[in-house]
Amino acid sequence: MKLSRLVLIVLAALAAVLPARAGERDQLNACQALVERAAQAQGSAPAAQADGELQRCRQIIKEWTLRDSRMSIDEQGRPLR
Repeated sequence: MKLSRLVLIVLAALAAVLPARAGERDQLNACQALVERAAQAQGSAPAAQADGELQRCRQIIKEWTLRDSRMSIDEQGRPLR
């Protein structure tokens, strides 16, 4: 339990530093990875995560999902079918 909490703290710190140098898509990928690792670390216990970084990442993923649903082209500029 303490080890998984330590891992989450380290990952949150890395996620906070990486987006400063990464592009938007890289930031999304980093957030998706952080959220997946947090879900695996928590197992099946449904507990609310109060970590600010995790909440920020969830918001970024939500915004990307909404943005992608409105786009008529993909990230390479090709039309969606």
